[in-house]
Amino acid sequence: METTRRTVAKAATWQTMGIVSMAALSYPHTGCLLSALSLAASASASGFVFFFVHEKIWNAVRWGRKRTDGSR
Repeated sequence: METTRRTVAKAATWQTMGIVSMAALSYPHTGCLLSALSLAASASASGFVFFFVHEKIWNAVRWGRKRTDGSR
């Protein structure tokens, strides 16, 4: 099991890579670095929110989970 610090570092580098790649993809379409970075940051933020909501919904679904307490 990894430490919380390592998990946070991995999440931060993953998000940074996502913002950089999204900015690189959107720059040719916008022609402006600031617009490309703004689009990338908003996509990253909305992705975070949607993933969070998605996880909360799935945490409420019991289907496909195995019980660990030994009860039925």
